[in-house]
Amino acid sequence: MKQDMKVGLVYDLRDDYLALGFSEEETAEFDSIGTIDALDNALSRLGWRVERIGRGQELAKRLVAGERFDMVFSIAEGLKGRSREAQVPALCELFDQPYAFSDPLTMAATLDKAVAKRIVRDQGVATAPFAVIENANGPMPEMIYPVFVKPIAEGTGKGCANASRVNTPEDLQREASRLITAFHQPVLVESYLAGREFTVGITGNGAAAKIIAVMEIAVKPDADGGVYSYEIKEDWEPYVNLVLSKDMEARRAGQTALAAYRALGCRDGARVDIRSDGNDKPHFLEVNPIAGLNPTHSDLPILTTKAGKSYDWLIGEIMRSACARQGVSIPRVRIRAQAA
Repeated sequence: MKQDMKVGLVYDLRDDYLALGFSEEETAEFDSIGTIDALDNALSRLGWRVERIGRGQELAKRLVAGERFDMVFSIAEGLKGRSREAQVPALCELFDQPYAFSDPLTMAATLDKAVAKRIVRDQGVATAPFAVIENANGPMPEMIYPVFVKPIAEGTGKGCANASRVNTPEDLQREASRLITAFHQPVLVESYLAGREFTVGITGNGAAAKIIAVMEIAVKPDADGGVYSYEIKEDWEPYVNLVLSKDMEARRAGQTALAAYRALGCRDGARVDIRSDGNDKPHFLEVNPIAGLNPTHSDLPILTTKAGKSYDWLIGEIMRSACARQGVSIPRVRIRAQAA
C-alpha cells in the first residue's frame, strides 16, 4: 500500500461566485469555506493527503497537465446545463481518474426530476403521478388537485414555496409561467402528497448499499405553508423539527428510498427524499447523489450524527465504498463510530 494517498477535493465555493455577481439563490447549491474545511480535516484524519482543487475547470487543467490522484472527491454541482452534476465524473472517466460518488449517467438522470421518477416508477417504486410543463401558454395537464409544481432540475428547494402547492388549473398555469421564466427550464407538476416527509441517508453500492438512518422533516405549519422551501432550508432551525423515525411508516420510507437508490444506480453515498400520501404510503420524491456535507447544516451529516455516528465515519464510509469499488487502497486509520 502506498504511504502517501492523495485525494483531490473538487468543489464550487459559494463566495467565489458571489464575488462574480451571482445571486444568493443562484449559488444556493454551492459550498461554504466551512464545508470545505470540514471535508479537508475529515479526509486528513482518515489518513489522506488532501489537495484542494476547486472548480471542475481547475481539475481539468491538472488532469491535462498529467497530474493524477488516488481518488477525486467531488461535491461540485456545476453552474450551467441539465447535466451539470455529471461534468466532473465525466471528466474523471475521460482521464481514467478514480472518483467517488455516482457516474455521469446517474448524475444526469437524477438532476432531472422527471427522468428520475420515470426510472424508479418503471422499477416498481411508488412515486406520485406527474407531468412536465415546457410551455405555460399551452393547455395544462389533466391532474387531480391539489398539485405541487417546481423546477425540473434544481436542488436546495429552489423554486419551492407556499405558492408551489396549487389548487386550480389557472393557479398552475400562473405558477408554471413564473417558474419557467425565473429558472429558464421546464417545470415538474405532481400530485400533492399530504403525508409525512422523510429524508434517508444511504451509503454503499448495489445489493450492499445500506441505510444510515431515516429522518423525518416536520416543517411547522406557520413556516411558508409547511413547505420545505429554499428560504427555510437556508435557515431551517426556527422552522423545522428534524427527528429520526423508526416506526413502521418510516421503515417503509427507508425501503422505498433504498429501492430508488439501487434503481438509479447511485454509488458510495446519497440522500433520498420521500413523502407519504394521505394513506401513509411512502413515495419517492427525488435523490441527491452529491448531498450537502456541511457537518451542522446539511441533512445527511445531521441524520448521521443523530444516528450516533461521527462526521468522520460518514466521510470514511463514502471513501471506503469508492475505494472498494475501484480497487484503490485506503489508509489504515481507526475511525470512531460514535459522534464526538
